[in-house]
Amino acid sequence: MTEHPVTEQSAAYGLTEPLQKAIAEAEELIANAPFIRTEADRLEGYEYLSGRIRMAMQTAFDYDLEQPLFVNPTHQFSKQGLDNPDAIYLNAYLREGVEYVVRGRRGTSADLSFQVMGGAYTAESAATSLMAFDDRELQLDEDGGFEFTYVAEPGAKTMIVREVFNDWDTETRGTITIERPDTLGRPRRPLTQELLRKKYEVAARTLTGSIQTWFAFPQFFQYKEPVNTLTVPARTPGGLESQFSSIGHYEIAEDEALVVEVPRCDDCSYQAIQIGSDWYASTDYETHQTSLTKAQAETDPDGVMRFVISERPPLGGAPIANWLETTGHRTGALMLRWQRLERDLTAADGPTVRRVPLGDVRGLLPHTEEMSPGGYAERIAARQRAVARRMLS
Repeated sequence: MTEHPVTEQSAAYGLTEPLQKAIAEAEELIANAPFIRTEADRLEGYEYLSGRIRMAMQTAFDYDLEQPLFVNPTHQFSKQGLDNPDAIYLNAYLREGVEYVVRGRRGTSADLSFQVMGGAYTAESAATSLMAFDDRELQLDEDGGFEFTYVAEPGAKTMIVREVFNDWDTETRGTITIERPDTLGRPRRPLTQELLRKKYEVAARTLTGSIQTWFAFPQFFQYKEPVNTLTVPARTPGGLESQFSSIGHYEIAEDEALVVEVPRCDDCSYQAIQIGSDWYASTDYETHQTSLTKAQAETDPDGVMRFVISERPPLGGAPIANWLETTGHRTGALMLRWQRLERDLTAADGPTVRRVPLGDVRGLLPHTEEMSPGGYAERIAARQRAVARRMLS
């Protein structure tokens, strides 16, 4: 085996040094997060850190302004910004004044939306939405194909595509690409020490900046609200087309539950509820039931969906279809979403919340039946298969 000792010249590069320092700084931020209460919280923070490192490296090394493409920076292994368990997120970086061609084939998901953002989310402010629309504004051919051209306007930095699924079992992904006609067919620029150094510096800034941002962001919204409440549905800040949302945060003991009641809305293709952690990220939505869409939830005869948020199964130790598991989180974020709406929502469409002893839940669910452990396990298995199919297709 031939040895390849590090030469004096290569050691002098120190290309990874900014990222090494950023990882150490990020670890300090995670280890000293003010909401850590238990060792489980701390371990979850380190798992969250791995996703932030993954995202930072992807942002710095996969994106190329000369040869753009859509990248998925947010998924079950890289969570951020109270990510929606029902969504596929795709991002492409833009350069002002450049023409882009976006092509794709519409799948059967409940919603497909496009948004152009100016700047980025930071610990001080939210990004600016410059344009937002959904696929109802596209011309689809008989196979669901589409194409549109966009010239990046002043301030445009990122195009975000969200494909959102209401029925995980039956809806399928589409396809989408983005390209620059003026650089198509050209080789990528060659690697240089300067280029690699810049990429590692971008990864370093992105890593610490994202952690600081998502520590601060919920303080702008969720945590301004009284605990164990949800807001009247309102247009989601940031300009996302046709979405209303209701937000809040919870704090319950192990022997308590929140009962959330919300009318089923048939004037939208997608409606859902989810729990998030204090890391402002989704909790385990694959092997636990921490989110539900209207297609997954049961609706009572009066047209209301009644969800129970608790640590333990809510009916005398038995699970129910509309149980949302807190998975050890005594506190966390709450969010309801409605997308592809055909009308504006009012307070009458919104949720109500009750905090009750776990033993009182049964009396608030007159139409709810217990599930067997095996039946609930089948629901979890279906979630696992659906996430794997959606993420790998």
